[in-house]
Order: sequence, then C-alpha cells, then structure tokens
Amino acid sequence: MSFQDIKGQDRPIQIIKEHLRQSRLSRAYLFTGPEGIGKRLVAKTLAKVVNCQEGSIDSCDKCASCLKIDKNAHPDVHCIDTQDSDSIKIEYIRNLQREINLKPYEARLKVFIIDNAHSLTAEAENSILKVLEEPPANSLIILVSAKPMLLFKTIISRCQTIKFYSLAKARLEEILKKDYSLGDTLAHFLAYFCEGRLGECLRLKDTDIIQEKNRIIDALSGLEKSGLDSITIQDRKQIRYYLNILAGWFRDIYLVKTGLIHQELINLDRKKELLRLMQNFSFSGLDEIFNSITSALSYLEQNVNIKLLLLTLREEISYGTQRTTVNSY
Repeated sequence: MSFQDIKGQDRPIQIIKEHLRQSRLSRAYLFTGPEGIGKRLVAKTLAKVVNCQEGSIDSCDKCASCLKIDKNAHPDVHCIDTQDSDSIKIEYIRNLQREINLKPYEARLKVFIIDNAHSLTAEAENSILKVLEEPPANSLIILVSAKPMLLFKTIISRCQTIKFYSLAKARLEEILKKDYSLGDTLAHFLAYFCEGRLGECLRLKDTDIIQEKNRIIDALSGLEKSGLDSITIQDRKQIRYYLNILAGWFRDIYLVKTGLIHQELINLDRKKELLRLMQNFSFSGLDEIFNSITSALSYLEQNVNIKLLLLTLREEISYGTQRTTVNSY
C-alpha cells in the first residue's frame, strides 16, 4: 500500500512528503495518535519510500524492495513490537544497537520501526536513548505510540513528532461503504463504535460483530434471561471489549434521553428499542451504571475473578434500573 492508498491521514502524510521533497528527513520520528488509525501503516510505507527503487516520494509497490517490505522479508527493515509480551525488553533494543551500526545489505536506509513504543521497559528506553543521541546517517528510526506520555521526555525531544488523528465518524462511514462495500448497518456501527479508527474497523469488518455486540448487550444489560451463560469468557482483553460495547449501549440511552440527533447513536440498528428503554432510566441512574462499568474496567487490571466481576456488574445495572423505576413514581 502506498501513501495515496492510505485513507484519512492526509495531513501527516503531507508533512512526511514535504520532508522527502526537501531532503530533510529526520533520523528519528515519533508517530502519535489513537490506536488503529494507520500510524504503523504509514511507518511501513515510509520504509518502502526511502528504499523504493523508483526513487519517488511514494512507494511504487512493484519493485523488489517494496515487495520484500510488504512481506516483512527485507533484511534492512526491522519491526519491533510487544508481540506476546506486555513490554518491549532490553534484548530487542540491544539487537537494534548491533544492527543499526552495520552497513545496509541492499537498502539505502536501514529502518527500525518500534510499535507500541510506550511499552519499552525503563532499561530499554535508556538503551534506545543512547541510539537516538547520534543515529547513523544511513538509518531511520520510527517510534509508534498511542501513549507518548509514558515515554521519557528525553526520547520525545530527540524525535520529530508527527501527530495522527481519528477520522470524523461520518466520513469513516462513507469510506467503509464506498471503498470496502460494507452495508449501512455494519458501516455505521463500526465507524461510531471504533471512534473513527479505520484500522480497527478493518480488523472487525469480516467478523460477526453486529450479532456479537447485540448478544453482549442483551446478556450484560439484563435484557436476556440467560444472561452470562451466552457469553464466552476467554481473556481480560476480550472482557474489556465486551465492557466497551456495554458502555456504548448506555451511552446511546443517555443520548436519546438528551434528545440529540439519532445519527450519532452507535447502535442505530436498535433505535426503536433505545427510544422505548430510555423511559426506564434517569440521568443519575445512568451515571451510576457508567461508574459501575468504569470500576469493572479498572478491576480487570487486577487479579479478579472475571465471571464474578461480570455477575456483580449485571447486578449493579439491574439495581440501578430498579432504583430509577422506583424514583420515577
């Protein structure tokens, strides 16, 4: 994929192209912005551009160099990520230190992309800081992070920071319909649930996300008697995803109670039900439910029993609903 094929990041790509045109490419960049909006994709495309055999300010996607980078098979382009770990350990950066001082095998620039750079351990950050102080002239380091505030300020100061932003939700919905041929219901839900993050939309577009989100809403909000029996519990990351879906449901109820335009609803496919259910909740009751969901998300970071956590949350939601009903009389 070339720069011209990347949707929604025109501004950061324009900045990078200008650096290329003026031959003032930095030796180190920090790409920041929400997860799933294309930061890593732009970083990989930049790696192709600086080594493309066509020598343009965009990748040709046809030459041997571009094809190797696309296949993650280029000997001079290295991607470092947390992989199965929660952190990027010192061993990865020591390997980078060895590699960066070697001459390129076949590229003009050796490129090192560190994804989720905020996951670097303190020891690894100190190590990469030494590299950033004086990187070799034939190298390019790109740090990618959704949480740059967790990085050492000295690391940030040694990088050229480029900010990436989420797409406007309505614009993303149009892109999903036009460029990816998604139906109205799926395109709308993904654009609004993923909060303008195209990468996250593409990850979910071929799943049974509509059926799954409705099952989760019914089970956790108390609309379905079978409750938690219909939910498969695998890991904490999955439960966090469930809780975000649930928060979106009660956020929609809040919106319809305030009278905001319905096009902003995440669950627009269930608008009639939302309009009916809003009578069952007060604003204070919804605030309590949001607090319960927020607490559940924070407890996930601790060693708690997940099933017990969900049972407690469902009881709190049920209690909040009952309190609202009683107070309305």
